[in-house]
Amino acid sequence: MKRSYEIAAEEINAKGGVKGRKIALSFEDSTGKPETARAIVEKLIDVKKQPLIVGEYTSACAKAVAAVAEERKTPYLIVASADDAITQQNYKYVFRQNQVNAHYADAFVAFLKEVVKPKTIAILYESSAFGTSGADAMEKDAQKLGIKVALKEKFETGASTSKPLLSKVKAAQPDVIYTVSYANEAQIIMKQAKELRLDARLYAGGAAGFAIPEFIDGAKDAASM
Repeated sequence: MKRSYEIAAEEINAKGGVKGRKIALSFEDSTGKPETARAIVEKLIDVKKQPLIVGEYTSACAKAVAAVAEERKTPYLIVASADDAITQQNYKYVFRQNQVNAHYADAFVAFLKEVVKPKTIAILYESSAFGTSGADAMEKDAQKLGIKVALKEKFETGASTSKPLLSKVKAAQPDVIYTVSYANEAQIIMKQAKELRLDARLYAGGAAGFAIPEFIDGAKDAASM
């Protein structure tokens, strides 16, 4: 995400900037902690006088930034965080360019309906704003398609093992296993699912941890189960 901002700024500035003025970017790392994100954006607005805030990855951090931006009447553009609730607060200064979790998996849901046609699904999700809203959205989609939710279980962010959870999944024998998580947990789940010889017609991830190159590097051969 950071590199994409840099590329965009380089391209815009090469063409003369915006109304003759070059774009200057300022980066801060919240390390995925909402309290840190809030402190950073307060500094950016109050001290550095930044006219526009863009970014954040986790939905929890985006929620914190959105609240501050609204308080300070500073435009904030969400570019990745998918929890629907962030932009359902009647904010006037908070905007979003990416899809919300309610529609995050639309293409996947169509694939289930038209191609896979499963009877059961297990939904695993990280105990974060992103994970929870993504799991809730998939549960609703499954119900609309007449797919039985055999299991819906959350796991804690930062968990070092998923074997107890995956043992429950194995016992439920779902046709599809759908997981919503960030990078580290996505890799752990796939590697340990292979160790447990957990079989399913389809493994699927709700973007995030499954959609970055590091997933393939970290999960290794378990990424292609």
